[in-house]
Amino acid sequence: MIRLHATCVSVSGIGILIRGAPGSGKSDLALRLIDEGADLVSDDYCEITVESGHLMAGAPGTIAGKLEIRGFGIVQLPHIDKMAVGLIVDLSKPHEIERLPSTTTVIIESVVLPWLRIDPFTASATHKVHIVVQTLTNRAQLMS
Repeated sequence: MIRLHATCVSVSGIGILIRGAPGSGKSDLALRLIDEGADLVSDDYCEITVESGHLMAGAPGTIAGKLEIRGFGIVQLPHIDKMAVGLIVDLSKPHEIERLPSTTTVIIESVVLPWLRIDPFTASATHKVHIVVQTLTNRAQLMS
């Protein structure tokens, strides 16, 4: 098991691992996704394991179900104990994001995963996550 400085939510049954520096907007993006129907897995830190070839994310026991709302404090929310990660979202400043990236995957613990870089503070940030999740879901259905 490794511990990553990341936040994880479940969007339409797909675990979204949101990575970024402290203060980069991980909790803010997660909160907006939760407001749109996502479920919290873990905020701020995730315990990562590999099970049957899948990257799994869960919350350390001390922070399970807790989410930081900057300017207010920590709130308790319903949460999922463990979730298979299906998308990595790295938070970046707008000028750091390629319009058409040469790669859209990343490897964590030998697991290849779809990868998206976004500016979490743009109005379209949650919509981008939802569209990528829908695209991944459609691809998976076509391959079955």
